[in-house]
Amino acid sequence: MLHRLSPALRDWMSSDALIWLHLLKTVAAGLLALGMAMLLDLPQPRIAMTTVFVLMQPFSGMVLAKSFYRILGTAVGTFAALVLGALFVQQPELYMLGMIGWVSACIAAAVRYRHFRWYGFVLAGYTAALIGIPNVTAPHDLFLAALTRAAEVAVGIVCSSAVSALIVPQRSSLALRRALQIRYANFTAFAADVLNRGIKRGQFERRFADLVDEIVGFEATRTFATFEDPAMRSRSQHLGRLNGEFMDACARLHALHQLLKRLRASGSESKVGAIKPYFDELAGLLSLPSRTPAMADATSVAGRLRLFQARLPRRVRETRRPLEAAPTESLADFDTSAELLYRFVDEWIRYSETYASLAARHKPAQRRQRSASRYVSKTNGFVVAFTFIRSAAVMAIVGWFWIETDWPSGGLAVIGAALACALTSTAPNASKMAMQMAAGAVLATMTGYLFTCYVYPNIDGLPLLCAMLAPVLALGAFIATRKRAAGYGIGFSVFFCLLAGPDNVVTYAPDLLINNGIALTASMLVAALTFAVIFPADMPWLVERMMGDLRAQVVSACKDELPGLNQRFQSSTHDLTAQLRMLLTRRSRCRRDALRWMLATIEVGHAVIDLRNEAARAAYAAALHPRWRSALARTCDDLARLFARPDAQALERALASVRAATWIAQEVLGTVHAERDKRHDVQRILSCLHFIRTALLDKDAPFNAG
Repeated sequence: MLHRLSPALRDWMSSDALIWLHLLKTVAAGLLALGMAMLLDLPQPRIAMTTVFVLMQPFSGMVLAKSFYRILGTAVGTFAALVLGALFVQQPELYMLGMIGWVSACIAAAVRYRHFRWYGFVLAGYTAALIGIPNVTAPHDLFLAALTRAAEVAVGIVCSSAVSALIVPQRSSLALRRALQIRYANFTAFAADVLNRGIKRGQFERRFADLVDEIVGFEATRTFATFEDPAMRSRSQHLGRLNGEFMDACARLHALHQLLKRLRASGSESKVGAIKPYFDELAGLLSLPSRTPAMADATSVAGRLRLFQARLPRRVRETRRPLEAAPTESLADFDTSAELLYRFVDEWIRYSETYASLAARHKPAQRRQRSASRYVSKTNGFVVAFTFIRSAAVMAIVGWFWIETDWPSGGLAVIGAALACALTSTAPNASKMAMQMAAGAVLATMTGYLFTCYVYPNIDGLPLLCAMLAPVLALGAFIATRKRAAGYGIGFSVFFCLLAGPDNVVTYAPDLLINNGIALTASMLVAALTFAVIFPADMPWLVERMMGDLRAQVVSACKDELPGLNQRFQSSTHDLTAQLRMLLTRRSRCRRDALRWMLATIEVGHAVIDLRNEAARAAYAAALHPRWRSALARTCDDLARLFARPDAQALERALASVRAATWIAQEVLGTVHAERDKRHDVQRILSCLHFIRTALLDKDAPFNAG
């Protein structure tokens, strides 16, 4: 019986049990912070408890990373609050303008510098508002308020970090290893499907987009895994190289899929039939014994592929001989398919060996050392400016209303507006999340009213207080773990602690609590309305600007310096695509176009980088033909012009340049035909040019949409 239950128990331990453990640790950390702040006689222990609920994450590395950046953000925000209070004492309009500018600038910088740097910038803005606004009418209390608030936040940071790291720690490094196993297995199965029987365009695009999300998410996980595990910190460059090689393997697989699709669409069954046996054999070699392969399985796959790679050139030459009498175009299709197959096998071996080498803790990372990969994130400047203007508009509306009406709770409404702008700055649907936080604020106000009127007056002592608070705090933390309802949980947990959390001296003022709850709810609603009506994130001009940045990656591939270019191109393109997918959450033509531009950008950009690298190796060809360099340079220039300003005329120019470069390369090939190494160099260049030409002629390409 126990044997029958063990699989179900293991499944529960890896899923629901982790959620319950996270809830237990979150509530324990919150109550510990509350008790510590009370023991230290801090004026507002509820701020320490609020800090825990803003800070806690399922993995200890995530909490440690957040704590590190929160400490920096809190220190900078405290200093900013003191400076603004000193500069604009008794000048509410100027003070509000300065505070709006500071908070909006911090939120904009948070969007520019994402992952956990985002949190440091957000805290720098939010802490300044949290300290400065309640004391704007009493500047003589500002310095003391800054010190006590910093102390309360520090207690929350220490408690959340200690509980997360010491009580059944859930290491993000283990989750990272698990994610790498699943990614390797899923991509292997995906590659086998593409090579063996092909995948329809829509299905391929969706699955490839999921791979993009995994690549970007991996970088975030790698960042905070280094905060908790020295082994991960020492292998950070190794993991970065692994992610870079995975991007290269994805790009090669996409190129193979595109070429196979075009060959089938053109009715070239003979060409497909000639190369297809190799694809089928490769698909069989990629088979894995389980859905979660061990490192040894990757080593086995790499070994099988090494043997396949060693025999492949001779076998391809034998297959090619009967085709040499075919037209030049048909032979070019076969040669390009074979070249892409070579490159995919080589990239897959590199990826498998790097993945397998993670198991060797005290051995060299790889048999042959390769340069470290650096992931380059990229954010459109208009997105940063848009975030600044949107945040400033929301805070200005709420701040203007506070100054004009002299509403006693208006300051808290401004703080709520700053919090809404900060926490929704990178949300896929900012308006929806703000609405959920408003609903959470309403529920927090109602629950806080019950606690203030009926619970706090009837309990005595910290143990009973913790027993009454625990179910409510656990409910909020549980809702926050639900992906579709996270805003409700965040709003309820944070605002319940902020509105009705107990202090050393409890104030029984339900009218003040309700007024403050109305202020927070109103600020959330104003933010949601502003986000939805005035500043929707999927505005066409903003999407077009981001699409322009995406296409500009091909311009970089054509013109930038070659050292490190491939890694910069791959990481920036994937990063921009992930941002566009987050921006365009609804299924629409715009979302589909953005995805297809991403695929075209990766396809052409990667091929151009290959072309430039091969041309650099075959520099001797410039002496064999006077127009060699100028033809390749013009090809790169016209491709860059096509992606910078895509239209029919630019497409025709690019096609003409590729054709001219192909003719010149064919002439050079005839010159060096007797020299094997040089012949192979020029053939690789011809394959790159032919692949670029087929990409430009593809009827499904976005620049052929008209």
